[in-house]
This record gives sequence, structure tokens and C-alpha cells, in this order.
Amino acid sequence: MAKSKGKKTLKSAKTSLNIYFIGDRLFSNSKKAFELYNQSRFGEQLKGKIYYSFAEAFFLFEHGKAAIYSGRKKLNHDSFMKEAIVHEPSFWTKSIVYNDLRGKGYIVKTALKYGADFRVYEKGVKPGEDHAKWIVFPVFESSASTWHEFAAKNRVAHSTKKNLLIAIVDDEGDVTYYEVKWTKP
Repeated sequence: MAKSKGKKTLKSAKTSLNIYFIGDRLFSNSKKAFELYNQSRFGEQLKGKIYYSFAEAFFLFEHGKAAIYSGRKKLNHDSFMKEAIVHEPSFWTKSIVYNDLRGKGYIVKTALKYGADFRVYEKGVKPGEDHAKWIVFPVFESSASTWHEFAAKNRVAHSTKKNLLIAIVDDEGDVTYYEVKWTKP
């Protein structure tokens, strides 16, 4: 995903999916939102609405599939980035990884209940049909991590019967993945 080179807005007539940003929640109750959920599992369905993570909403925005509104104000690229970073300080890193994985055809969902940022399903598998194969921790390349933090992430992956995927994002927005698996000698 390229860094912003100017303000970008999308026409809602083109997208027909309007996502509304209220507080720290992003949601839609449009027919298009439910179609995207059923087809590609974007968002989480709850009480007649589809709720999106910041990374999901931004992916849809960046790919011309959604317009995002805060109240009646249509957000552009920069204004959404500012709002997202307030709510998720590591948003830029997470959105790069989300965009990369989705662009490769994987379904990516939040993984807060697993203590991770994302859970990722093998290609062709939808949430609810089978379990995610990986839990993913996006990390910016200059971030420091201790062995204890690494061991904790690995333990979470092992206890949830998923493989650990560390996604390292560099200054240019390129992602390198390291998969960690438990093995028996």
C-alpha cells in the first residue's frame, strides 16, 4: 500500500457501500455490506449491521469499494488515517499487513480474543467453515521485542492450535513473513 500522496475521496454513488464511523466503531447496514460479508467475509455481522475493523474499512476504502463517513462528513484518505491512528497507534503497520494478505487472497479477521492482531484463513476457507491457520502479529521493522514477548506470542499460537506468523513491515511498506511452528524433536 502506498503512502498518501494527496487527498483522495471516493464517490459513494460508485461504491454504494457507506461505512459510518461513530466513536471507535465502523459499521454499515447497507445491502452491499451484507453482500460483501457473504461473498468475501468483510466485517463481522452483529445485530443487523456489519462492523469493520479499521484495517478492513481502510482496505475497502482504498480499493474503491466504500466511502467512510464521520457523522455527515465524508472522510478522505488523510482524515481517516488520522482518526484510525488515534484509535490504533499501530494502524499504519496493521493496515499494510492486512492489505498485503487480502491482496494475496487470504481472509483476514481480527484476533483480539486470541491476544493477536489478526487471524488468517487458508485460501478458499471462510470463517465458520473451518478454523484459521495462523495468528498474525504485525511489527514495524525498527520495533524492539524481547524473547519473553516472542515466547508469549508463540505460546498463544500453540494454545489456540494455530501457527504464529510474524509480519515485519519496512519503511517502504514491504512485508516479510516469518512463520513459527512447534516441533517435536
